[in-house]
Amino acid sequence: MSTDRHDTPPCAELHVHVEGTLEPDLIYALAERNAVALPYRDIDDLRRRYEFEDLSSFLDLYYANMAVLQTADDFADLATAYFARAAAGGVRHVDLFFDPQAHLVRGVALATVVEGLGRAIDEAAERFDLTVGLIACFLRDRSPEEALAVLRDLLSMDAGIIGVGLDSAERGNPPALFEEVFALAAANGLRRVAHAGEEGPAAYVAEALDVLGIERVDHGIRSIEDPRLLARLAAEGVALTVCPLSNVRLRAVATMADHPLPQLIAAGVRVTVNSDDPAYFGGYVDDNYRALADVFGWGPAELAALARHSATASFASPEGRQRLLDEIDEWERRAVGV
Repeated sequence: MSTDRHDTPPCAELHVHVEGTLEPDLIYALAERNAVALPYRDIDDLRRRYEFEDLSSFLDLYYANMAVLQTADDFADLATAYFARAAAGGVRHVDLFFDPQAHLVRGVALATVVEGLGRAIDEAAERFDLTVGLIACFLRDRSPEEALAVLRDLLSMDAGIIGVGLDSAERGNPPALFEEVFALAAANGLRRVAHAGEEGPAAYVAEALDVLGIERVDHGIRSIEDPRLLARLAAEGVALTVCPLSNVRLRAVATMADHPLPQLIAAGVRVTVNSDDPAYFGGYVDDNYRALADVFGWGPAELAALARHSATASFASPEGRQRLLDEIDEWERRAVGV
């Protein structure tokens, strides 16, 4: 897809899983490096498997492909490849998710993951004009006790995380199970986000806000089903990190034209646009902006408004947020020919 920076606004990306940026070419390169036998006939066979019935069918492939991530160099290469592509699409700041438990259960040490990602993050500003905050997401289909132990390990090793999140299979795994984990994160000054209202009910969004004390809702599209919740989100200025192409690919919505994003905006909700797992869902954040523009007929003003939400809802520094807002303003002036 196109990476012309001038047809989509500069922005922040607030909902992207680094493991979900693992492209087929890199999967095969890392498999060769680490002598990992892949269960696919060839790379084309792998690509054909990127059709999903729901979140669970995606997660099966997502976790299987992580087998190639074994060394700090692997994680550094993974993150660097994403940073290069994101920067080419106009991203200026990333709040980057990673899943430490998904690697620990494979026998990969926490220090290995953190070292590799940290190395890439340290180089991102100079190489790509990109700032990055690292967020450790906990798998809600594993025990809260395990998540708590991992968080304690991350804190004790000074892993450089700025926040915590909650992801993976949502159905039957309500946010309240992880209350103690998020309380510990808050006590240590960490930012807090959580997936809610993607395949789970709107009630999970309210629960994540009330019990976990989250500052942003990841996905949150099923909030549209609860008018009182919509009014609350708008009144409190809670940002949703919406991932349109992901929602279509995982069949959370039937087509892009059916996406509730315009209704969320009309209700006054602070919506941001993100890619989620772009290697699997057909596009990076700029591709998501283009898809929305194509389907809903949105122009520079509408896209710039979404980008501004990404800046103000990000965990970038105040100076970084203002620089991005200034750049968005300049992009909009150029785009409308002013």
